[in-house]
Amino acid sequence: MRNITVSLDDESYRTARIVAAQRDTSVSALVKQFLTSLSVENEVERLKALEREARESIKGFSASDRIPRDELHERRP
Repeated sequence: MRNITVSLDDESYRTARIVAAQRDTSVSALVKQFLTSLSVENEVERLKALEREARESIKGFSASDRIPRDELHERRP
């Protein structure tokens, strides 16, 4: 685990301490949660891009080319 140093103006630090106290946590935990959420957001964006690529690569598919209902439920001995 790495440690980082962050510099804030007095008002931002004061606000962060108030929010941390309201959430019964520390400023350090708030910063860690925020930075961790960035990596989660990046993963979500990566997966969305992967899905877009997959959808774009599908050619010649039409949902209207369905099997007729009777044929779909036809039972063979």
